[in-house]
Amino acid sequence: MIDGVKTKKLKVVPDERGRLTEIMRSDDEMFEKFGQLYMTTNYPGVIKAWHFHKNQIDYVACVKGMIKLVMFDSRSDSPTKGEVNEYFIGEHNPMLVRIPNNVYHGWKCISETESMVVNCPTELYDYKAPDEERLPYDSPEIPYDWSLKHG
Repeated sequence: MIDGVKTKKLKVVPDERGRLTEIMRSDDEMFEKFGQLYMTTNYPGVIKAWHFHKNQIDYVACVKGMIKLVMFDSRSDSPTKGEVNEYFIGEHNPMLVRIPNNVYHGWKCISETESMVVNCPTELYDYKAPDEERLPYDSPEIPYDWSLKHG
């Protein structure tokens, strides 16, 4: 696992009214601080990648559909430099993933319907000076192929 990445299996509590899933609590081991909470969606097959944050740490959970969340460690001082991690998260595998700062990440909607992703980053989004560096999803700088792997 990439250094600094943490995961937490989410517990789903169903009853006759529906279900409840706690995503993060301030007393969780991996909680650091609260910046903001937002939701983003992806249509089937859409890839949102690559980017990293210099200061911000992301806490990502997919609450509807499924995504393939991928990270690449390009940090020169990291013991896991060059590693790629994949996580398949969402309705069929409820999980919260902590994405350290300076680690490239992105995701692809792999469900047949739109996915909904919730992110609780440690920092507020700065509209005038966003804390992010971007590369295209197919950048040769990142050794990853987003295509479906058969077999």
